[in-house]
Amino acid sequence: MADDFHRPTRFSNDWFERVEGDVDPVLRLQLAADTAQALLSRVRAGADPEVVERILTLAREDGIDTVAELWSHARPHSLPGALWRVNLLHALVTQRADEAAALYQQGADALQTPAPVVAGVPAPASPDELRSLSETILRGVFTGDFALALDRAAAFAVVTAAGAVESAHVDEPTNPERARERTRLAAALTDVADDLRVCARLWRDDSLA
Repeated sequence: MADDFHRPTRFSNDWFERVEGDVDPVLRLQLAADTAQALLSRVRAGADPEVVERILTLAREDGIDTVAELWSHARPHSLPGALWRVNLLHALVTQRADEAAALYQQGADALQTPAPVVAGVPAPASPDELRSLSETILRGVFTGDFALALDRAAAFAVVTAAGAVESAHVDEPTNPERARERTRLAAALTDVADDLRVCARLWRDDSLA
């Protein structure tokens, strides 16, 4: 699922070696959980202050994308898994803003569900409005109602997936390769939306870890 997205170019595969040395998979998953809890310290009590300071220093020096690389192999229905999926959507908006806006608008026009309202993007969608939405979701993740931020991110993914399906139908006769790419993107976004909705429910039940 996540492999269908282009990972942010600032991700560094040697981050683990620079921070912790030779990290085995079990420790890597624990680091993922620690970093997620640290970065959500404002909305989730009990994070280790030393972990918080270490991760905030890394975020200041290397950017959130470097820290988020820890989360890429976490379980989908976990705190780091939720943050990784929000980060994927943020990357889609920031790196492919024009394409994302076009697909989102196609999806908003096609859907007869509340998803566009939940996402909260004015019509017609523009790249700037999608960037604003992405920043609002991130702000909500780290400082506000976490479950609501996940629901908004899921709604954005649902609408954009619908747009990708519509685009694939249009492209199929003349550009089948792009149609296949759009279909894969739609499937990946649908998976992301499903996972984020589950994570939002688990957070509300105080069982997302």
